[in-house]
Amino acid sequence: MNKLLMLVSLCALVGVAGCSEKKEEKEEETKYLVTSPLKTDTTVTNEFVSQIHSIQHIELRALERGYLQKIFVDEGQAVKKGQLMFQILPIQYQAELQKAQAEANFVEVEYRNTKSLADSNIVSKNELALAKAKLDKAKAEVTVAQIHLGFTEVRAPFDGIMDHFQVRLGSLVNEGDLLTTLSDNSKMWVYFNVPEAEYLNYKTHAQQENLKNVNLLMANQQVFDYPGVVQTIEADFNNETGNIAFRATFPNPKGLLRHGETGNIQMTLPLKNALIIPQKATFEVLDKKYVYVVDKEGKIRSREITIGAEMPHIFVVKSGLTKDDKILLEGLRQVKENEKIHYTFVQPDSVLSKLSLYAE
Repeated sequence: MNKLLMLVSLCALVGVAGCSEKKEEKEEETKYLVTSPLKTDTTVTNEFVSQIHSIQHIELRALERGYLQKIFVDEGQAVKKGQLMFQILPIQYQAELQKAQAEANFVEVEYRNTKSLADSNIVSKNELALAKAKLDKAKAEVTVAQIHLGFTEVRAPFDGIMDHFQVRLGSLVNEGDLLTTLSDNSKMWVYFNVPEAEYLNYKTHAQQENLKNVNLLMANQQVFDYPGVVQTIEADFNNETGNIAFRATFPNPKGLLRHGETGNIQMTLPLKNALIIPQKATFEVLDKKYVYVVDKEGKIRSREITIGAEMPHIFVVKSGLTKDDKILLEGLRQVKENEKIHYTFVQPDSVLSKLSLYAE
C-alpha cells in the first residue's frame, strides 16, 4: 500500500514538473511587437487660445451737455447706419441757432446797404469789405450753432448691435459721457498668440494657400461653421512670452459670434523631418512620457521622451528618440525594466497605417 502511494506521488511530481517545463517554454516563446519611429514630413493641427473681437467695436459718447430727452433704441437691438439713437434736450441749442440766424440776417441787411452806397461811391471799398467780413462771420456762427444742435442727436455711425445702456432717460449727461457701445459683427477679428517655432514654420510655407485657413473651436467645443483666414501678423515678438500675435478674420453671417467671446484657433502647420510614434507605445509616470527601448541584446529599458505635437493616435517626438531606436509597441504592462524579450519587428509605416488594428 505504501509503495502504491509513493508511486502515485512520484507520477504526480513528474506531471507537475512537466507542466512547469511546458509553461516556461510557452513564456519563452511569447513574442512582442516592436517598431521604430518614423521620420517623415507631415502636418500637425495646433490649437491656440484666442480672443474674439468685432470688426468694429466703439463707444458712443455724448457730444453736448444736457438732459437725455429720448432713447429711440433698446439694448441688444440691431441698428442701421444713420439711425437716431439718443436725443439730448435741444432747447438751449435751438435758441442759440435762432439767435445766430437773427444776427446773420441783421448783418446781411447792413451789408446790402453798404454795398449800395459803395456802388454809388458814397462809402469806400474798405468799408464794404468790412461789412462783408461781418456777414461771413455771422454765417459761420450759424453753421456752428447748427452743428451744436446736431450734436444733440446721437446716430449710429454704422450697422451694428447695441450693448447695454450706461445712462437712463432723463439723466444729465456731460460732454464725453459714455452712452453705450456699438458692435459691427458682420465679420470678426480673432487674435491668437503663436510661439516662435510655429511662426517660423508658418512663414516658411506661407505661400501655401491652405495654411492661411484656420478653424475656430468655440467654447462649447463645437467648430464654427465658417473657416477664417489669417490676414495680419504683428510686427514684434513679445520678449516676455516669446510669442507673436496673429489675427484671423471670420465671416459671421448668422451673428453667432459676439465681441468678447473666447475660443481656440485650430491651425495646420507643416513639420519637416518629424519623428512620429504611436501613442499606444508610450506610458506616463508623474506627467512625463516614456517608451520602452529594446537594446541589441533584446533587453528593454524605459526612456523619457518629450512630445512636440499630438495627433489622433500619434505623437510627434521632440527629443528622446532617434529613427533607429526600437520601441516596444504592445504589452507595456506585461514587461519589466531590463527584462529580455523575444520580439517581432514591424516596419513603422505599416504600424502607423494599421493603428486601429494594433490598438489595445
